[in-house]
Amino acid sequence: MLDLDRLPLSRKQLLSIGQATARINLWHGSVRSGKTIASLLAFVIAVATAGPSGLIIIVGRSLQTIERNVLEPLQDRALFGPLARLVVHTRGATTATILGRTVHLIGAADARAEGRLRGLTAQLAYVDEATLLPEAMWTQLLARLSVPGARLYATTNPDSPRHWLRTQYLDRLDELDMRAWHFRLADNPSLSAEYVASLAAEYTGLWRKRMIDGLWVVAEGAIYAEWDEGRHVVAELPPMRRHWVGIDYGTTNPFSAILLGIGTDDRLYACAEWRYDGRRTHRPMTDKQYSDGVRSWLAGLDITPEWTFVDPSAKSFSTQLWQDEHPGVARADNTVADGIRSVASLLAADRLLVHRSCEGLLGEMPGYSWDPAATLRGEDSPLKVDDHSCDALRYAIHSTAHEWRHLLTAPRKEAPP
Repeated sequence: MLDLDRLPLSRKQLLSIGQATARINLWHGSVRSGKTIASLLAFVIAVATAGPSGLIIIVGRSLQTIERNVLEPLQDRALFGPLARLVVHTRGATTATILGRTVHLIGAADARAEGRLRGLTAQLAYVDEATLLPEAMWTQLLARLSVPGARLYATTNPDSPRHWLRTQYLDRLDELDMRAWHFRLADNPSLSAEYVASLAAEYTGLWRKRMIDGLWVVAEGAIYAEWDEGRHVVAELPPMRRHWVGIDYGTTNPFSAILLGIGTDDRLYACAEWRYDGRRTHRPMTDKQYSDGVRSWLAGLDITPEWTFVDPSAKSFSTQLWQDEHPGVARADNTVADGIRSVASLLAADRLLVHRSCEGLLGEMPGYSWDPAATLRGEDSPLKVDDHSCDALRYAIHSTAHEWRHLLTAPRKEAPP
């Protein structure tokens, strides 16, 4: 039923599928390099030949990422032909059926998810985006694979060279019952040159090295190395087509709201900023006072934003905005590393500019840096110092990424006079 000859697989993909017989099998490397398809084919072959003992498990960052990254590709008939009909799943359900076998789906958003594995006996496991799992989850999963001949199949993009997956597993291949394959974009024969160029435009700096070059490199120094005040700061704004607001909430720390717009020149602009530092004034505001301040600021600008993306931890403030009938209140997407990458890609492409009135943001951008202590732990985290306007900007930009992503490769237009 699974005809590998009809699929446009590279030699490396075929080789990895045939060699994936170790206890731990890991595909790592750049995005869109073909590693996921190869790993899924190897996993499905294992499901087809597995005996009746032990559970079959798929683990991912969340149930939604499992559906998007694992189940939806398996159900793609263009990729898997007749096999796709034998992958059955109801969106939101915690089980799926693959080739007639029940497969358990487990999200691993934090270390507490490790408890969901306790007591299980598994024979096969597939892990999506392995570096995003807590180490305790990975360790517990391996302990649950106790059926003779049990195997784990996993994929990941590179992370820090000090990440536990690198130091405890990839660097110890010769000591473990483990095989690993490193993939680059060139290993995916189905990608056009135009698509590769478009993909590369979405990544810069650290993320380009990891996601495009497939390298395990450390995050260090300035986060926005692309930032250049001479290039990115403007005194005049073009007409804006749309507006959004990002808000980083603070009581003892500064409160920052950034107005983001898309100009008629197809660039994004940090158009204006409202910022209040209760620590400096020694007069912290209430949620109501902050809500009134933001609404007065926007009224003075004569702008009603389509959406206002609020720090997701500021639940009481979001409630206050709703009570005050502020339009379009939404929880910001606070995926830190991905949000930083979104901002960095726009800066590198000269698609993000900042108006000179945004003094708080302009003061923070040059010093926004990676935390060296987190780097030593193999984690990518910004220093939590003078980052409030940077966070507000990130909330607005990353929460609207689907609205502007195409601009990274679109021809640049000049603003009308």
